[in-house]
Amino acid sequence: MKFFAWLLCTCLILLTSCSSSERELHIYSWGDYINPEVVKKFEEQYHCRVILDTYDSNESMYSKLKSGATGYDIIFPSNYILDLLNKQNMLQEIDKQKIPNLKYLDTHLIDLLKANVEANSIPYMLTFSGIGYRQDHITHMIDSWDAFGQSKWRGRMTMLNDFRETIGAGLKYLGYSVNSTNPEEINAATDQLIKWRKNLAKFESEQYKNGIATAEFLVVHGYSGDILQVMQEDSGVNFLYPKEGAIISCDYLAIPKNAPEFELAHQFINFLYEPKITALNMKWTLFICPNKEAYQYLEPALRDNPVLFPSEETLGKMELILDVGDDVVKYYRAWDRIKSG
Repeated sequence: MKFFAWLLCTCLILLTSCSSSERELHIYSWGDYINPEVVKKFEEQYHCRVILDTYDSNESMYSKLKSGATGYDIIFPSNYILDLLNKQNMLQEIDKQKIPNLKYLDTHLIDLLKANVEANSIPYMLTFSGIGYRQDHITHMIDSWDAFGQSKWRGRMTMLNDFRETIGAGLKYLGYSVNSTNPEEINAATDQLIKWRKNLAKFESEQYKNGIATAEFLVVHGYSGDILQVMQEDSGVNFLYPKEGAIISCDYLAIPKNAPEFELAHQFINFLYEPKITALNMKWTLFICPNKEAYQYLEPALRDNPVLFPSEETLGKMELILDVGDDVVKYYRAWDRIKSG
């Protein structure tokens, strides 16, 4: 009996040992930003386990890392937070020699959008914000940010609960840069947002997709990929880029300082840039990964979709959100006034 107890104990120790020896890749990402099929393929190919935590804003991700959270191997910061992480030396340099699939990077698109390719980051997805609307309820839609100034849709509209995106929309409408640090321009955009706010049901970044799908909301400020997902299921929904210019965010792949699985992180980044894998992710997110070889693996309906692939004229009017340094306090104050006003 003692022999069997010893044998059972030994087996449990061996099983525990085998389990603990499996490599784990810890990823901190936006929700629904990696196709689960891609994760499964990577785990099978590299004999590891991927553990995914999610965040709902760049600021919450930054705050968690800044407060001392460790153990993450890959994060997905947007360009303006990437700038801040760089300035504060919170990232490791990526060894581009370990990312041979980077040869597929669509440099034309990156140059057109004036996005950066830093030593410690690689572009993952380009997200465009604009206006989704119920074309089955709205006879004459206007292609302007001033759609939110239309009182006839009062209470049936939402704007993103994101101070840079939403104040940026006001700045673009008034002909200013989305990265303005001019107090008068930011103040004018704030006044504009306060006027629009009277027509809004709320500021919303999470449930607006469901809201427009059910026609609770008729007009929403949102991300192209989110609305495209709804459009695939509902022909009554459409999306437009305002004539004043839309706003772009470029989300990057980056490796935090002291990442436990530095090599595995490189393998995952390279895996994401395999053209067929990239195409799987693009079909899942409906955002553009700037991988020129991946486009051919998308169905024609996606390759030819002007929401997913805006024209060069439309792209030329867009602007990336950038880090404005200490001037961000002007945006915080403006956002407080908008929310309370």
